[in-house]
Amino acid sequence: MKKNVHAVDRIIRLVFAAAIAILYFTNTISGTLAAVLGIAALILAATALINFCPIYSVLGISTRKKSELK
Repeated sequence: MKKNVHAVDRIIRLVFAAAIAILYFTNTISGTLAAVLGIAALILAATALINFCPIYSVLGISTRKKSELK
């Protein structure tokens, strides 16, 4: 599994995941929307923490700089 997520990309993913968590815990979102966004938040956080996005891999995309691809 080759890393394909840059640091800026990781931060953006974590910020979105945190925003969704805040919306959930403040009861701003609930029901089906909360479940769907919660799953999205978990995926965003997981891909940020492991530095790998399977969708990027399938599409041949990498947000990492060429010097970081080692």
